[in-house]
Amino acid sequence: MNKTSFFLAVLAGLFTTQVNAQTTKKFPTKTTKKVVADTLKKKNAADTTKGKELKSYAELLKKATTVNGLFKVHQVETDYYFEIPLKYMGKDFLVVNKISSVPLALNESGLNKGMNFDNKVIRFSQNKLAKTIWVKTIVPQVESPEGDAITRSVKDNFIGSVIESFKIEAYSPDSSAVVVKMNRVFDGTDKSFNDVFTDIGLGTAPKSSLSAIEQIKSFPQNVVVRALLSTRVSEGQSSIPISVAVTTNVLLLPEKPMKPRYADDRVGFFTTPRWYFSDTQHKMEKRELLTRWRMEPKAEDRARYLAGELVEPEKPIIFYIDPSTPPQWRQQIIAGVVDWQKAFEAAGFKNAIQAREVKDIADYDGDDIRYSEITYAASPKSNAMGPAVIDPRSGEILESDVIWWHNVMTSLQSWMRVQTGVIDEGARGNKFTDARMAHAIRFVSSHEVGHTLGLKHNMGASFSFPVDSLRSPSFTDRMGGTASSIMDYARFNYVAQPEDKVTSITPKIGVYDKYAIAWGYRWLDTKDPHEEIPVLAKWIKDHENDPLYFYGEQQSLVVDPRSQSEDLGDDAVKASRYGLLNLKRLIPQITTWAANPGEDYYQAGKLYMAAIFQWLTYAEHVTANIGGYYLEKPVAGDKKNAYTPVPKAMQIKALDYLKQEVMEVPDWLFNKELLMKTFPIKDSPVGPYEYGPYNVRREFQYGILYSLVSQERLLRMMEMEVLLGKDSVYTANELLKEVRETVFAKTQRGKTLSITDRMLQQNYVDVLLVSTDKMLEKITKTALQDNKLKMQHQLQVCDFSNDGKSVVGAEETSLRNIQVSSMSRTSDVAAAKRSELLQILTILEKNKGRGDDATKGHYMDLILRIRQSLRMN
Repeated sequence: MNKTSFFLAVLAGLFTTQVNAQTTKKFPTKTTKKVVADTLKKKNAADTTKGKELKSYAELLKKATTVNGLFKVHQVETDYYFEIPLKYMGKDFLVVNKISSVPLALNESGLNKGMNFDNKVIRFSQNKLAKTIWVKTIVPQVESPEGDAITRSVKDNFIGSVIESFKIEAYSPDSSAVVVKMNRVFDGTDKSFNDVFTDIGLGTAPKSSLSAIEQIKSFPQNVVVRALLSTRVSEGQSSIPISVAVTTNVLLLPEKPMKPRYADDRVGFFTTPRWYFSDTQHKMEKRELLTRWRMEPKAEDRARYLAGELVEPEKPIIFYIDPSTPPQWRQQIIAGVVDWQKAFEAAGFKNAIQAREVKDIADYDGDDIRYSEITYAASPKSNAMGPAVIDPRSGEILESDVIWWHNVMTSLQSWMRVQTGVIDEGARGNKFTDARMAHAIRFVSSHEVGHTLGLKHNMGASFSFPVDSLRSPSFTDRMGGTASSIMDYARFNYVAQPEDKVTSITPKIGVYDKYAIAWGYRWLDTKDPHEEIPVLAKWIKDHENDPLYFYGEQQSLVVDPRSQSEDLGDDAVKASRYGLLNLKRLIPQITTWAANPGEDYYQAGKLYMAAIFQWLTYAEHVTANIGGYYLEKPVAGDKKNAYTPVPKAMQIKALDYLKQEVMEVPDWLFNKELLMKTFPIKDSPVGPYEYGPYNVRREFQYGILYSLVSQERLLRMMEMEVLLGKDSVYTANELLKEVRETVFAKTQRGKTLSITDRMLQQNYVDVLLVSTDKMLEKITKTALQDNKLKMQHQLQVCDFSNDGKSVVGAEETSLRNIQVSSMSRTSDVAAAKRSELLQILTILEKNKGRGDDATKGHYMDLILRIRQSLRMN
């Protein structure tokens, strides 16, 4: 989840949380007012020296308590002063803001200690005439050679913006530093250094009278400020107080940025943008820089390193385990970190990555940017994440944290029970042994640490393993788990059958991970990153046709079925059928596994729902093959195509699976003995919901059918029909015809329909009606013209780009976008779906007098719906 989406979700969940926690509290009716900062303390805390001459250093600080470090920090009662050496004027600093503590309302919304919510690069500058220090924020994304004529223009067109001004209170005795009062940028009076309540989505301002600086510490490279900021959030008749502790680090960036490495889309790293201007160009050079740690051999070891000998890096990566972490998990979390050492050995480094427990808790602060921490968050949320703080000038990772939510273990337990319980007796109970859970925790630790090293998800890694090989003990032992990369969402081995005796069922660091770390971290003795490009390209070329090295990026809408979440193997149909065999074994065992004598069936109901969701996941994996493309990022000479339709035989095979397992929802999934004890149960903010089996069948079947004939899928099929010819591909018309004949097969034979038969037909007809109406709504609905459209035409933007993006406010995404649905209402999709409705109407009219009363009534209902939608009445 990206940061913006996450914090919007926090806001959305905030009031739901409060209502649940305080259902008996009544708030008086009132008009909601915009929350503004408390101005009382602003007046009291205003600059007391304004309008006065500079005080002497000794007079100003005679009662001060002083801490030495990057800046001397002087505390005079509740006032804090930074003594900033003049040598730091114009230098680059990084301001890093982190959450340090939160109240229950934000905790339940998923906001927790350790989360980094805002960073900015700043520079201090002295205005001698005004006797002030200005703070400018810059975006260090642009570079040009000193001495080039264009560099003058670069400096004029990419200036920093002033965000703050401090009055100089005094000079140090030797005049080498200035003293400024810093309270207002940290205590909530001003929001120039951090604007936490806006950044987390609340949209409020701190109340200064209820906010204060708690502590400031100074170290050789950074200053750490912790403050408690308070606000009140109102919505409708509800109003709740919110206090958040925020830690702000002011870090001096390296004088010489790390030599960057240029990204290649064929290897999955997070990146930061870099623009290059020079006099010799015909256009600006645009690059993406890998985000990675500075991993370099010591000067005295470089010859041995280049000769192929493993050496220790000049500065290893060290993670500290949050002292709040329960002791029984610490060693496996550490093991999950150290497991990456084998990948760094592929890059030529030994002892490159370490994890340590904190020995001196009194002197330790996990929010201090000097420490990379695996933070343990006491929270009901089930998740983990691995963000990093980077130097945007080079992509260097300066510090990284893994945020580990306590309840992530509930997800691990659910996955393991459903996916591997039938082949692993230790993964069946409501509570696992500590040893079993610790082993699963190690996998999550390794995955999240992979993100902190700069690696993206590689959703294509699971496709590199043949499905039947996942049933082989020797293969899984040798290759390690379920995919060639732990950065996939491959989860646990649901393919292996009980008779296979497979024991390596957990994802592990694999071939791709070692390759990616070597590609990103192997040190090259070059001065300019451009010199590395041929070497990096050769490393990719050496493995370009080996599926173990394939990188498949995460997709918001699945186009390439090889790169899916939660899937296993190179054949989704075969893998899913093996998965179904294990689900058939699981369903009758649910009450035995999840309801001990004397206990209710709540846990059994939750396990049941998890099993049904697993059935749905298999269907989604299979569906993605229909109308899917195999996506590549070809370069000249590699003989690859960017777009290859999934083979026709595979698409037909996928549809056969859906006909057998979705259009006829299997009865074994709705075990009568189990359903007499519990319906499937799903937790919600207002308590558990018990879902009736007919409701579950109807809802999940509808979702798959809607996806199957979605306009995006049908349009992708039409794109390939136009490109390759209808005889070479599986066409949209063939798909629709096959679905219609399957859904209405019993009707064509004059059979009486069961309630589930009628459900299938109702679902499919409704899917066609709703999706067609949605596609054509612009010509079937009338509305006043949106003034926003007029404003867009009035706004004049110079757009000389050739990629269809405006040069102003263009936003890039890391995900690949395959655009097929523009003006879809004028495509053949609308005609094809309406044609299907007419053919279905003919079938219904012909057979409306056949079957029992329920069947006849069902036919008349569908006839009326279709006629009404097509305006045939």
